[in-house]
Amino acid sequence: MRNHFLWARSTVTGKGKPGEWKIILDAVPSQMPALSPRATATAKRPVLAQVAQDPTDEHFPMLIFEEETFTDFTLTTRVKTVKGVMEQMAGIAFRIQDETNYYVVRASSLGNTFRFYKIVNGQRGPLIGPEVPIPAGTWHDITIECKGNQIRCLLDGKELIPVMTDNSFARGKIGFWTKSDSVSYFADTRIVYKPHEPAAQAIVRDTLKKYPRLLGLEIYVLAPGAGKVRLAAGNDTRKIGQDGGHAQEDVIKRDVTYYGKDRKSVEVTMPLHDRNGETVASARIVMQTFPGQTEQNALARALPIVKEMESRISSLAALLE
Repeated sequence: MRNHFLWARSTVTGKGKPGEWKIILDAVPSQMPALSPRATATAKRPVLAQVAQDPTDEHFPMLIFEEETFTDFTLTTRVKTVKGVMEQMAGIAFRIQDETNYYVVRASSLGNTFRFYKIVNGQRGPLIGPEVPIPAGTWHDITIECKGNQIRCLLDGKELIPVMTDNSFARGKIGFWTKSDSVSYFADTRIVYKPHEPAAQAIVRDTLKKYPRLLGLEIYVLAPGAGKVRLAAGNDTRKIGQDGGHAQEDVIKRDVTYYGKDRKSVEVTMPLHDRNGETVASARIVMQTFPGQTEQNALARALPIVKEMESRISSLAALLE
């Protein structure tokens, strides 16, 4: 569960420039019951605000949370439309693949509508949802729940949109969303979810469980677009994303094997192939050494481990999902 956004990217769908996102102070109703009748119902607290007023049509500013990819989750947030001549909208984009592929749920104070739709390759799908009064200048609660291909959307605790089934996007990022010249505020955003585990890390976890005497296990890949070898999964998850060395890169590019030994351990780096026989990654396996350890028997120890790992790799893309 996270209740704040640490690393976010401002972008835009459609035309115009990205929005201007700021943290400002605004009066927000308390989420806790009042301790006495004299208690203040609202308090000044930091809220997220989109304050740019670009009137461009088909202009959808987004602030995308980049730290996590979400599969199943429940999101709750408060939204308030403040002003706008062309539009007064606030919403949440979710299961975002990129700026042209995602779902969105939004509330409109000018149109008095609560709607869900999806964007696929930049094209908007059908609008789903009712007409309902959504006064500007008032905080409203939006809840989104995704379980598999089922999507639920609530406004102020009411399920105004029927449960939907859609298979377009199984997972993706989450972001705050507005339209045109809308000035909109967001507060008290919370996401409850089970962190997504990439296939590569699941392979490492299961392999270490089956071979508990391994001292280390890492999977390296050529990072798409970066031209560098990086750690995709490993027994020390804190290192994921770090650059690999020459051995890991050479194993992938030339389909060769590296061997190394010191007083306490032996290390083998071998290629990992997909189901078509293409080299898609390298596996660095660290094992305990013993008297008489040779390169030949180290490779013999590592080969069954690599073969089991390869049986679960259909492609590089699947390995990183």
